[in-house]
Amino acid sequence: MRKILVVGAGQSGLQLALGLQSQGYEVTLMSNRTADEIRAGRVMSTQCMFHTALQHERDLQINFWESQAPRIEGLGVSVAGPESQRLIDWVGKLDGYAQSVDQRVKMAGWMETFSQRGGQLVIHGAAVSDLDFFARKYDLVMVSAGKGELVSMFGRDASRSPYDTPQRALAVSYVHGLGPRPEHPDYYAVRCNLVPGVGELFVMPTLTNSGRGDILFWEGIPGGPLDVFDGIKDPNEHLALTLELMEKFTPWEYARATKVELTDANGTLAGRYAPTVRHPIGRLPSGGLVLGVADVVVANDPITGQGSNSASKCAASYLASIVEHGDKPFDEAWMQATFDRYWETAQHVTKWTNAMLAPPPEHILNLIGAAGQLQPVADRFANGFNDPADFENFFYEPEKAEAYLGEVAAQAQG
Repeated sequence: MRKILVVGAGQSGLQLALGLQSQGYEVTLMSNRTADEIRAGRVMSTQCMFHTALQHERDLQINFWESQAPRIEGLGVSVAGPESQRLIDWVGKLDGYAQSVDQRVKMAGWMETFSQRGGQLVIHGAAVSDLDFFARKYDLVMVSAGKGELVSMFGRDASRSPYDTPQRALAVSYVHGLGPRPEHPDYYAVRCNLVPGVGELFVMPTLTNSGRGDILFWEGIPGGPLDVFDGIKDPNEHLALTLELMEKFTPWEYARATKVELTDANGTLAGRYAPTVRHPIGRLPSGGLVLGVADVVVANDPITGQGSNSASKCAASYLASIVEHGDKPFDEAWMQATFDRYWETAQHVTKWTNAMLAPPPEHILNLIGAAGQLQPVADRFANGFNDPADFENFFYEPEKAEAYLGEVAAQAQG
C-alpha cells in the first residue's frame, strides 16, 4: 500500500486525503489545528463553489451539507455610478446551482470523517525540517498549506505572475439578518457590485456554524476609500465600517442590511496578498521533493470567487494523476506533469482573475452593459464562474466580444 503525506487541511488537502483514502492509499494528514479549533476559530474565506467543484465533492460522497446550504441559482452584477446610483443591474441564471459552506463547518467535519475512516491525523504546524524527516518515510509528500514557511520552498513563476503586490484590500463579514434582494426574492444569487475606481462588494448566501447566513465581502483598491480595515481588531467595529461603506457606495445593498448582526465574534476577516503562480516542486535540504497543491502553487485574488473551486479542481486532478500512475515512482517528471495537467484548467482562472483586477477596457464594459438587455449574455457571464475557460471565446478580445454581442442581438430580433 502506497503511503502519502498531505500537509494542510483546507479544501484541497482534505479533499485529496479523503479521495486517496477511498482509493485504498495509506494517508497521513497534517494540520496545525484540531477540528474543534477550526470550528471555533475565525472565518477563513468567502467560498462559493460552483457546479463542477461541487460535483467533485459529490463524486467522493463528501457533500455532507448539500441539503442544508442555500442553493444559489443566479449571479448578479450591479455597477455604481459617480453618485452611487445603479447604472447597470442584471442577474444571470446558473445552469447548475452553486453553494457556500463556511470552511469552519466543512473542514472540521471532513477532518473528523478522515479520522473516523482510519486516516492518520497529525496535529502539528509543519516546518521544512519536519518535511525533510517525513519525506523519507512516504512515497509522496504534498503541501497544501498556502501560507507560512512551507510556501517559501516553491519559487515564484514570474512569467505567470504579472503582479508582485496585492491588488485589493480584503474585508469579510459573516452576518445574519440580511433581507432578500427585492429583484429576485424567490431565489438566491451571488451579487457582484462594481464601484469603478474604488473596488467591489460581493454578497453571497452561506451555511455557517449558526445556520443560514450571508457573507459581505469588500475588495478595495489599495490606498482607496475601502482600504480602511487594517488594524481593526473589534469585530463589531469591522461590521460597522462595512455597513458605512455599503451605505455610501452601494446603497441598494445597504437597504437590505440595516438589521444585520455578525454570526459570531469570529465572523470577520481582513487581509491582502499578491496573486502568485509558483513552481510546483519544492526541494528539501536533503534533496527530497514535495509537490505543491492548489493555493500553494496558484493563488489568485478572490475577486472572481475561484479559490475553493480551484482547490477542488486541483484535488480532483491530482487524485486522478496519482491513481493513474499506479506503482511507478512519484519522481520530478511525474510531479511536473501532474501540475501541468492541472494548469490546463487553472490558467484560465488566472487569466480571467488578473483581467478583472485591472480597469476594464471598453469592450468589457460593453459586455457587462449588454447583459442588462440580453439575458443570454447575462447567463453566459454567470456560468463562466463555473467554467472560466469559456471567457476565451467572447471576453478578452474586442473583436470576439463584438461578434458575440452581434450574434445574440440578431437572435433576439429574429
